[in-house]
Amino acid sequence: MQHGDVDRWLDGYIEAWRTNDRERIAALFSADAEYRYHPYDASVRGRDAIVSSWLGEGASTPDQPGTWEAEYRTITVDGDVAVAVGSTTYVNEPGGPVDRVFDNCFVLRFDADGRCREFTEWYVKRPRRG
Repeated sequence: MQHGDVDRWLDGYIEAWRTNDRERIAALFSADAEYRYHPYDASVRGRDAIVSSWLGEGASTPDQPGTWEAEYRTITVDGDVAVAVGSTTYVNEPGGPVDRVFDNCFVLRFDADGRCREFTEWYVKRPRRG
């Protein structure tokens, strides 16, 4: 993997999240992928389970369209492992004021086809300034 490959994957990740399209989500992950919403969680295992989780068919609840914006970028790539950082900004309703911002760090491992086979997210809520 190269920086540009990971950046394109991250763009696809945001688009899959934005659309909640089952096929777009599935295209991001290998069949045997492991996905962790938090580094200390047991992983969601397998592409189908990840898709179901993203769509709220498990412990996760999908974010409502228009209530968030995200931007992530690749920091480093070493072989099949990449680290990306960014932020996610939420509003309570489309067009509303910013409610909260999270700073994110993803550790990703890819297969030979450029699909993610391990995904772990760290995030922290940004303190309000004021």
